[in-house]
Amino acid sequence: MSRRPSSRYSEMPMRVTDSRMSLISATPQNKDNVFGKLNIPKPHSTTSERRTSFFGKGIGAGGQRNSMFGAYGGPEKMKDPRPLHDKAFVQQCIKQLCEFLVERGFPGSITVKALQSPSTKEFLKIFEFVYSFLEPSFQMPTAKVEEEIPRMLKDLGYPFALSKSSMYSIGAPHTWPQALGALIWLIDTVKLFSGVREQGLLFSDFSDELCDLEGGAEYNKLFMEYCSDTYNKFMQGADTFEDEDEDYLNKLKKLYNVDEALLKSQQEKHAMLMEHVERLERESQTDRLAGKRTEKLRLQADLQKLQNYRCTLEAHKTGLENKAAGLAEELEAAEMQLDGLKQERTRLQLILENQKFTPADIERINRERNELQQTVQSLNQSLEEAEQLVWNEEVNLSKTKEKAELKVAEYNKLGRKLKLIPQSAENACGHDFEIRTDYSATTITQYKTQIQNPLKNMIVDVEDEYSRLTNVKLSLEETVEQVKSNILDKENDIKHLKEQIRRVDQQLEHDMQEMVQEEEKWVAEVDSAETHKKRLEKNVKQGCEEAEEELKAAQQQYHVVVQETNEENRMVFKNLTDVFTSAVNHLCAVEKHCSEQLKRFDKLKEVIHEDEADMKQLTDLVENFVKKVNSF
Repeated sequence: MSRRPSSRYSEMPMRVTDSRMSLISATPQNKDNVFGKLNIPKPHSTTSERRTSFFGKGIGAGGQRNSMFGAYGGPEKMKDPRPLHDKAFVQQCIKQLCEFLVERGFPGSITVKALQSPSTKEFLKIFEFVYSFLEPSFQMPTAKVEEEIPRMLKDLGYPFALSKSSMYSIGAPHTWPQALGALIWLIDTVKLFSGVREQGLLFSDFSDELCDLEGGAEYNKLFMEYCSDTYNKFMQGADTFEDEDEDYLNKLKKLYNVDEALLKSQQEKHAMLMEHVERLERESQTDRLAGKRTEKLRLQADLQKLQNYRCTLEAHKTGLENKAAGLAEELEAAEMQLDGLKQERTRLQLILENQKFTPADIERINRERNELQQTVQSLNQSLEEAEQLVWNEEVNLSKTKEKAELKVAEYNKLGRKLKLIPQSAENACGHDFEIRTDYSATTITQYKTQIQNPLKNMIVDVEDEYSRLTNVKLSLEETVEQVKSNILDKENDIKHLKEQIRRVDQQLEHDMQEMVQEEEKWVAEVDSAETHKKRLEKNVKQGCEEAEEELKAAQQQYHVVVQETNEENRMVFKNLTDVFTSAVNHLCAVEKHCSEQLKRFDKLKEVIHEDEADMKQLTDLVENFVKKVNSF
């Protein structure tokens, strides 16, 4: 497999030219050409223009690439950019397909007209023939072909979806272009595969096939490392690999002990020879090499034409051989038929020679036979007319019977809906009202006695019952009207009672508000009394503290003014007694006032409870009245 542009998996334009060929070269077998032709690629501009992939995805200079083996496995469907609905493009594809099949020796006749709308069988033959170039042992599966073909195309890397339903009608105008595009892609794959297979070794053009690759673990390791590094950078968006190339070249030189001086001298010698060749070409008036190249191209074109003509002749020869085989079979069959006719003629001749009848007898027999044939024909005609008449009658009878069966089915359905069928139904009263389709001579009489008479009696009973129920309904409607009028009266009374209840509620709410206000006043008075009580206690406590302080001061002067102190003690005791007496009297008065207020509050509570009991009695009275009204 060579690293030429034709050996690439994809037919997209190459982002980087194949100028790195000699970097993958093997061991030097020839001292004159070490590592082949070493061509270092020119550095690309960092602002390289954005290129668009054949499959519709643009890849910039630093864009992320998709792997070749996983490019078609994504969930999103790619749109086919080829104009498959353009008639000119379709005709071009058909012509290309026809030429390929003829060149490769397709078994059977194939024409452009036949490929305009082929059948599914023809498409399967073409697909099997083309696919066999990729896999010679391939055979078309017999089951689920519509699933296998899209799967095989997807496995090969076909980037566009081929629906399963299109396989059922492959020659239709809306499905054939997609299938044709898949075949053209498969043909391109076959051509690419054939071109790759014809080359003997991987990268065989690196040293003009003057040196062979030398295997070895170290070389394979270096080569795999180089491929891995360059591929990883390529997937990351890199277009040039100068560092990897230089590193790989240094490792190879170190592995095979390359003489740098010899390599440099060989390169200088090569450059000198190339300059000499260019000078000779410029000095030469007649470019013999160009002439030879032109002659080579012309001879190659003639050879291609001869090969095409030979293929055409072989196809024509195959067709003629097939026709000759068919004609030979027809001739053999005709000869066998001729032998049979000769034997039949001999047998009839023997019968004619051995027969005992005279020509008059034979004429009489023929005349009688003709008369009998005429009689048979007339009788056959009469029989056909009679059969036609019977057929018409049977058709009319069947139509009448179908109508009768429809009526009977409708009757039975209505009877089941009215609960008259079957005999054990609710309204059947033990009668069998079902009409069956097994007709007989006594069926009509039986149905009259069994169905018609009971039905008439039942209809009379139903009409009587209907009239009775109508009268009952009228009386009930009158009663309902009276009840409605009573209800309206009661509703008016209820409205009056509700109005009275509303007034009572308003009065009760007003009384409750007054009670709340009085309670607030009582609470304010109690609070003021508590405040007065606290103030008195504070004054008493303050007086006690002052007395204690005075007592302490008196104790300090105890030895000096004992008499004065005793007098003052008596006065203080008297004052304290008066203060405590007045405080106790005031507290008793406050407690008495509070008890009176509490008694008054209890009385008000009793009054409120009495009012609540009256309200409850009034509410019970209203509810009883409403219940009585509802009972009416």
